[in-house]
Amino acid sequence: MATLTPLAPAAAPRAARGSEARRHRARQGVLGWLFSAPYLAFVGVIFAFPLGFAVYMSAHDYFFTAPGVNVNRPFVGMRNYVQALTDPAVRRSFANVLVFLVINVTLTVVLSLVLATLLNQVIHARAFLRVSFYLPYLTASVALVGVWLFLFSGTGLVNQLIGPLAPDPSWLVNEQLAMPTIALYVTWKGLGFYILLYLAALQNVGKELYEAAATDGASRWQAFWNVTVPGVRSATVLVLLLATITGANLFTEPYLLTGGGGPNGASTSPVLIMYQQGIQQGKPGYAAAIGVLLVILTLGIAFLQNWLGREKDS
Repeated sequence: MATLTPLAPAAAPRAARGSEARRHRARQGVLGWLFSAPYLAFVGVIFAFPLGFAVYMSAHDYFFTAPGVNVNRPFVGMRNYVQALTDPAVRRSFANVLVFLVINVTLTVVLSLVLATLLNQVIHARAFLRVSFYLPYLTASVALVGVWLFLFSGTGLVNQLIGPLAPDPSWLVNEQLAMPTIALYVTWKGLGFYILLYLAALQNVGKELYEAAATDGASRWQAFWNVTVPGVRSATVLVLLLATITGANLFTEPYLLTGGGGPNGASTSPVLIMYQQGIQQGKPGYAAAIGVLLVILTLGIAFLQNWLGREKDS
């Protein structure tokens, strides 16, 4: 008969400690899931389910009906995607939004960082200046669009100031200048929000780093480039991601400023095409396919930005 060997005196406490550690980790895991549940539910309801339903719509000949009416919506596979990728209007809208992102994201990062750095050094009227930059972000787009139409119309204030240098046709009806003008408007309107993000990040950059740079004889530009820029790199990655996602969803500005994507589709965006196809022309399946392609493009750009940010940090 086999005999049981008792645990060594030191082994029993270790086994008890290991069991207690496992129970502690299990309790932490349960608490973690409980605290994460509201956010997970939010992500599931607001993002995951609509995206999954959009994928389903894009693979069917989908159309809207009255509530409670059941109709056949045949499966069409990749037909909507092929149509979207071969549609010149859709391809141009994606090219337009890429032009917009290059201008808007670049200006947003550079201007918001420079202005936040200057505001962080201001002593007098600091609160007033911060509110002044943030005010356009809080103001309704419809009200601000009226101001920009006044400024950039053919007889607007900008053309009157620059006189013979004014473009012909004017800014918002010029195929080459319509989207850059919209990018300038969106940059100006959202600048205050990104300035606040950088101001918060600048509080974590130690003053001793600037003092050390000054002791080594660094100029203000060298201190900015070698201390400020690396110190707020995590905020820069966040600004890049937010500006890219916001810009990819461009709709209100071209719809209001150029009357729905004019001239000749020079300021159309994928979201505007989705609205026109899905709502105005009754092709929600086709519109959903454009939306899925836009999500893929946006995630690809965001992943690339995040990867480049991590590479610089390493």
